[in-house]
Amino acid sequence: MAELTLDRPVAAAGRSQLLRQRARSAWVFLAPMLIVLAAVAGWPLIRTIYFSFTDASLTDIEAARWVGFSNYFSILRMPSGRVIYDGLLVDPVWWRSVWNTARFTVISVTSETILGMIVALVLNAEFRGRGIVRAAILIPWAIPTIVSAKMWAWMLNDQFGIINDILLRLGLISTKIAWTASADTAMYAVLVVDIWKTTPFMALLILAALQMLPQEIYEVAKLDGVSPWKVFWKVTLPLIRPAVMVAVIFRGLDALRIFDLIYVLTPNNVQTKSMSVFARENLFEFDKFAYGSAASTLLFVIIALLTILYLYLGRVDLGGGRS
Repeated sequence: MAELTLDRPVAAAGRSQLLRQRARSAWVFLAPMLIVLAAVAGWPLIRTIYFSFTDASLTDIEAARWVGFSNYFSILRMPSGRVIYDGLLVDPVWWRSVWNTARFTVISVTSETILGMIVALVLNAEFRGRGIVRAAILIPWAIPTIVSAKMWAWMLNDQFGIINDILLRLGLISTKIAWTASADTAMYAVLVVDIWKTTPFMALLILAALQMLPQEIYEVAKLDGVSPWKVFWKVTLPLIRPAVMVAVIFRGLDALRIFDLIYVLTPNNVQTKSMSVFARENLFEFDKFAYGSAASTLLFVIIALLTILYLYLGRVDLGGGRS
């Protein structure tokens, strides 16, 4: 008994030393990536945050003076010359861009999750040529976003686009529609392109989760005569929920940063402007570098807070405990 009692601290010390060695090895392997990430992303981010507290101009950026939170106050509560909303002087363009971004994120992520789930369930079934279909379904996601945007811009053109031609031949429309130029339809056009391109990404992540499920569960459910719809809601969906949530948060964070599709497909109007487009305009086109830096920082803060919230909620189980 004495020997066993003495061996326990020795074993615990050995495990502790092994864990420290593994932690050191992990930091050694991660160090090059962290250094590159700090140089490529960290330093520009710090500079952007710094400029958001100054009056920096793109033409004379070195002569920037510290102005504190005035740029943020200018975005959230504008001085004279702006509209009044609920007693506050606000920038309508910024808040419209926030609304556009939120609406785009909710509609696109919801649609892509539902369609991705359907595609994944189809691709998870056994049928002839499944491998070819799986490869083909990934083509929209593999195409670079700018290439997709330019391709769809030609297809949606009001004069010679194939979309108008097909709809006219089917009798669904009577006149050609300027899908990306009209303020009434531009955002819907962007949503269609984004859903077409990114649904395969959602399907790929959900399909990976489906293929990890034990098939014995489905065999038992089949023997018991449980309907496929009930099996999906009671068995499949709860088991793949963690993977679906990861896919949703990835797509949500990406959708909040939407820039390229809107910038390429649509004209510069308030109805389709996102927060990223708003920041870019002020940074470079309007020569309001500090104002654009503040808008970029606000976008970063929003995304960071949502990420932290998701990571926190992911640690809390349904019973109120922590995983």
